Amino acid sequence: MVKIRLKKMGRKKLPIYKIVVAEGMSKRDGKAVDILGTYNPKSKELQIDIEKAKEWIAKGAQPTERVAALLKQAIQ
Repeated sequence: MVKIRLKKMGRKKLPIYKIVVAEGMSKRDGKAVDILGTYNPKSKELQIDIEKAKEWIAKGAQPTERVAALLKQAIQ
């Protein structure tokens, strides 16, 4: 199963997350199939390609709870 989830980047105590499409059984920071955008929780900055995300969801990708909330926030 393919999932849309967060991939942790950055450094200690200053995380930045990439929003990626990855296989469900792969590691959190493992190989990604596609990169959809970035999220910085410190500054609440969100950059995401909504069209790409819609395409992946149409293909059957399941977003995690946090990514679903971020997608909803990006649409508004």
